Amino acid sequence: MIEFLFDYATLRVIWWVLLGVLLIGFAVMDGFDMGVGTLLPFVAKTDTERRVAINTVGPVWEGNQVWFILGGGAIFAAWPALYALSFSGFYLAMFLVLMALILRPVSFKYRSKKPDPKWRTRWDWALFVGSSVPALIFGVAVGNTLRGVPFHFTTELRPIYEGNLLGLLNPVALYCGLVSLSMLVMHGAAWLTFKAEGPVSQRARAMGSTAALVTAALFAGGGVLVWLGLLGGYSVTSPIVWDGPSNPLGKTVVADPGAWLGNFRAHPWLWIVPVLGVVAPLLAWVGFRSGREGLTFLVSKLGVAMIVATVGIAMFPILLPSSTNPDHSLAVFDASSSRDTLRNMLFATVIFMPLILAYTAWVYSVLWGKVSAKDIENAGNSAY
Repeated sequence: MIEFLFDYATLRVIWWVLLGVLLIGFAVMDGFDMGVGTLLPFVAKTDTERRVAINTVGPVWEGNQVWFILGGGAIFAAWPALYALSFSGFYLAMFLVLMALILRPVSFKYRSKKPDPKWRTRWDWALFVGSSVPALIFGVAVGNTLRGVPFHFTTELRPIYEGNLLGLLNPVALYCGLVSLSMLVMHGAAWLTFKAEGPVSQRARAMGSTAALVTAALFAGGGVLVWLGLLGGYSVTSPIVWDGPSNPLGKTVVADPGAWLGNFRAHPWLWIVPVLGVVAPLLAWVGFRSGREGLTFLVSKLGVAMIVATVGIAMFPILLPSSTNPDHSLAVFDASSSRDTLRNMLFATVIFMPLILAYTAWVYSVLWGKVSAKDIENAGNSAY
């Protein structure tokens, strides 16, 4: 049925939307437990308090990682050229992320193996590194994507990447990394106020208030950088063939400092997305200050989603711009898999995505409620 409903052009746009949904899902779902890990050394002063913080995410963090796997799988299957370039060009940065992500499960599992305070403190700091480094590097990757990545293709469509790790760690990209880090710290603090009791929740509320203001200020500042052209910009100037073959060499792209505002100018109603990216963290600040825990977590989710969505909307239809040869940039209409692949993947998604969402909702309903120091004492060694 999908075969008859959607043509190649529509399937490409659908998979661009689905990729955005998966990345937003990863930022929203896995983002709060990375935020908790980043906050852990600062919101918890005793071993019991640290166990309270960890146990708010301990039962769900592995399930949240599914969104990361789904996002990577979608890029691999739907946008193979994007997968090849991003995962090879950003190899060293991805290696840092991978090492940090390996630290997280090890930290969760090993910290409780010995009662020695020094042992547990070392693993707590390992959990901090395993959470804060990915939060920062993912933002750095987005910053470099906005500025343009130094790559081009040979006539045989073999990608050539010309950058290095130090080039990725430029001031503008690091600024985007700080946006990502502060955003996830806010989100983690909102989760802790929602799920933890006692001093952990109180400290998280104070730190979340600051993180919310920082997020709003940094994201608004990022908009100023885009307005000034400091975050780059690329636009397609040749006619777009939405149902053509996946060949990134058949178009003309120019570097245009104002291009990332083009979609918003053409469709003014889209401004609601970046506006909510600023307003939602400010509402989270109000929630933190007023103690409205449920509302705080909801608007924190909204803020994370809108910040990520802003980037996708600004760049559409470009997926990965080339700073060395803009004509070789990857776009939605020339970097996808075949029509049959996109159709079959969509069919599988229609079946399995509702199952994943239903299971996730069931898990969170089962684990509903706050974590207190008394719960940790009653659980004994069965808690983290």
